[in-house]
Amino acid sequence: MQEAIQLLFTPTGLFLILLGTSLGVFVGAIPGLTGTMLIALVLPLTYGANPQYALTLLISIYVGAISGGMVTATLLRMPGTPASIVTTFDGYPMAQKGQPEKALGLAVMASFVGGVISWGFLALLAKPIATLSTKFGPFEYFTLVLMALVLIASIGGKSLSKSLLSGFLGILLSMPGIAAATGQSRLTFGINALNDGFKLLPVLIGLFAINQIFRDIINLKKKSQTKEIETKGLSLNLADFRRQGFNMIRSSVIGTWIGLLPGIGANIGSVAAYTVAKNSSKTPEKFGTGHDEGVVSAEAANNATIGGALIPLVAMGLPGSVVEAVLLGALVVHGLQPGPRLFGEHPEIVYTIMGAMFMANIAMAMIMGFSMRWLARISRIPGSYLLPVILVFCVIGSFALSNRIFDVWVMVAFGGLGFFLESKKIPLAPFVIGFVLGPIAEDNLSAGLMATNGSWFPIVTRPISIAFLAVSLAMLILPMLKKKGPGSNNEPLVSE
Repeated sequence: MQEAIQLLFTPTGLFLILLGTSLGVFVGAIPGLTGTMLIALVLPLTYGANPQYALTLLISIYVGAISGGMVTATLLRMPGTPASIVTTFDGYPMAQKGQPEKALGLAVMASFVGGVISWGFLALLAKPIATLSTKFGPFEYFTLVLMALVLIASIGGKSLSKSLLSGFLGILLSMPGIAAATGQSRLTFGINALNDGFKLLPVLIGLFAINQIFRDIINLKKKSQTKEIETKGLSLNLADFRRQGFNMIRSSVIGTWIGLLPGIGANIGSVAAYTVAKNSSKTPEKFGTGHDEGVVSAEAANNATIGGALIPLVAMGLPGSVVEAVLLGALVVHGLQPGPRLFGEHPEIVYTIMGAMFMANIAMAMIMGFSMRWLARISRIPGSYLLPVILVFCVIGSFALSNRIFDVWVMVAFGGLGFFLESKKIPLAPFVIGFVLGPIAEDNLSAGLMATNGSWFPIVTRPISIAFLAVSLAMLILPMLKKKGPGSNNEPLVSE
């Protein structure tokens, strides 16, 4: 620990933290570019470097990128990263009300608190929590994902049928490619490029960024309704911190635990925290209209998933997402073996990762705070100048994923699909959740059935899986009972 602290506080260590966090914030704020891409591009530059310095830079990029996505999500309704999708639900309406700096201030505060709380879990509970997660088998993961899919009923708009339609459409469009159970291609219609299915990044860029570009192009000649932004810095005070304290802690814990589970990710963590915040709020009807609690819950959970996701990475060598997979490659490239051996053979690496995450969160808050006046000006740029630049970054981001023009066409197609769905008042959030979680559920169910010779019985006999099933049933039944109760209302979670 002493060695790690000394290294992080050297001029080189501090410079790498500031550099990585700044690059991550900038790239995360640009729709079409992600922290994963930046880490993958930077990784070759660290060959031959001190592994501690290399991981300091990469972890700082990770923290900055997750946080940076809030900027365009709030100002332009274009999430810079998939994890910032939920931030658009309340951040963008708040900005349109003339309170963009308040929205960004709340987001920065929540991001910092979420990152610090998840760092506490990483630093203090890495070994025992990692041991617990190893007890999860395929049926446990399947029922966990099933529980997350049930959230579709809570995330949609006024029409439950439209929400379910959106969710099932997302699951359907996640199916083309190689089937997990048989290894055979399906729903490819003879198109070889579909053997890999639709990649998540082009789909998300299309649904949110290209869809918004289409809408902005249509309204380009109309007088802008965006209010002027006062550039006085972050609109934040101690009262905001006190009011949102419990919400931040609760959302951070939810984000940390969901980040801990491999394959779930920051976008699902923010969805879960947002849903819990709405269901427990005294004013749930305000969610989706520019509500403080919505912004705080989404951003606290986003950043909290970082610490949670790093636990299985360093403790078991199990990447929880694409970013962790790249970081796993970084450890291997530098001759390190992730897992229990890493704690025994290279403890300085573990403490460097922990220290870099904590210091990167501090750097993120400082960078966002000092640069917010500049970042807020993004919304003042005329659409005729901004849209072509964003479109170029979207095309570059989709193409660079696999160097395939096919992914660019996928991006455009899903942009058209998103435009059509929203024009019919069909919410996009259930679609995204279905698209992300459908393959995870299928993979784990297939693995479980193969392990039990086709028996479904373990789902209802294993204690963890039956607990997840019980929670899923409760989440389905309780909203129905609320609707039947006196004085109930059916306000949507996401503003339509």
